[in-house]
Amino acid sequence: MTPGSVATDALAGRLASIRERVSRAAESAGRDPQDVHLLAVTKGHPASAVEAAVSLGLREIGESRVQEAQAKRAACAGRGISWHMIGHLQRNKARVAASLFDTVQSLDSAALAVDLARHRGTHVAPLRVLIEVELTGLPGRTGTPPDDAAAVLEVVSGLAALEPAGLMTVAPPGPPEAAQLCFERLRELREALRQTHGIALDELSMGMSDDYEVAIAHGATMIRLGRALFGDRPGPG
Repeated sequence: MTPGSVATDALAGRLASIRERVSRAAESAGRDPQDVHLLAVTKGHPASAVEAAVSLGLREIGESRVQEAQAKRAACAGRGISWHMIGHLQRNKARVAASLFDTVQSLDSAALAVDLARHRGTHVAPLRVLIEVELTGLPGRTGTPPDDAAAVLEVVSGLAALEPAGLMTVAPPGPPEAAQLCFERLRELREALRQTHGIALDELSMGMSDDYEVAIAHGATMIRLGRALFGDRPGPG
């Protein structure tokens, strides 16, 4: 195995364990495990990680950097992958991102929505977007404040090139109780926006390697797993 490559057997073992834990968490919450989708986050891993994930039936792939996603998408063309942008997206990358990704989960402003729509156009399927909501108050975190989410959704819903698919958040590090409060608030915000805007907002993307079971208990429809699936990212060299 070349340095940095991904062992499919090891990945398969981790995936089986994760699926068992997802099933237990969903069933404990009275939910159908099939309602929870797993996004394989390959940030910092080589294209072989994408290939290994696809070979095991994981076709929703998350990336945090536009340039890294470009290279991997080119290397894995024709594999039926749905590519998700989950990292902070600067407006000057909107032109590339609008055609590179199938879903942008980190939409954090009305201005970015307008840029994405302009570059996506209406000659292809609408770009699915999730509004990223910042609920931690931690310095340096990106995402729209919860009080501004309705205004962003209003703009998105008026853009034919975008499909408002749901909400996303990143919980604070620390004990499960902190993550639990964050996930509860995102679910409550989704319900409020459904009432005011009449939009389903089916996706609740929340929960990562350390807190995905808590997220499932509070309604996550998509969990974003990197380290839990692929192990630590390979270091430089």
